[in-house]
Order: sequence, then structure tokens, then C-alpha cells
Amino acid sequence: MLYRRIRDLREDRDLTQREMGEILMCSQRVYSDYERGVLDIPTEILIRLADFYNVSTDYILGRTDDPTAPKEKN
Repeated sequence: MLYRRIRDLREDRDLTQREMGEILMCSQRVYSDYERGVLDIPTEILIRLADFYNVSTDYILGRTDDPTAPKEKN
């Protein structure tokens, strides 16, 4: 599975793969492998990405075209 959306989100913020690797505490190579779909994104990293970009995990996974992060329930 190609994770095109994390690449698009990263590029929209003018971040490099190296910078995202530092943010996620992984190497540039591992982050690149996530974007290319060589490695599945672990749940913990997926949640961090969604929080960082303020989008839903479903948006990152391509399950919806609505990037809106779900509202927290009180």
C-alpha cells in the first residue's frame, strides 16, 4: 500500500523526510519506506502522524477523503 497522503501532507508543510523521521523518532530511510508502502505504518506512528497533521487516521489510510480529525468526546 502506497501512503501517498503522508507524502502530500509532509510536502504541504515543506518538511523533508529526514525532518519527519526526527519528529517520529525514526530514520529517514524508515520514514521513506512508510511513504512508499515498503513498511506498514505501525499504529503508534499512524496516530502520531494523524495528531501531528490534525487529520484522521482514516484519511491517512485512504478510507475517507475528509481529512477532518474526529472531535474528542466529553
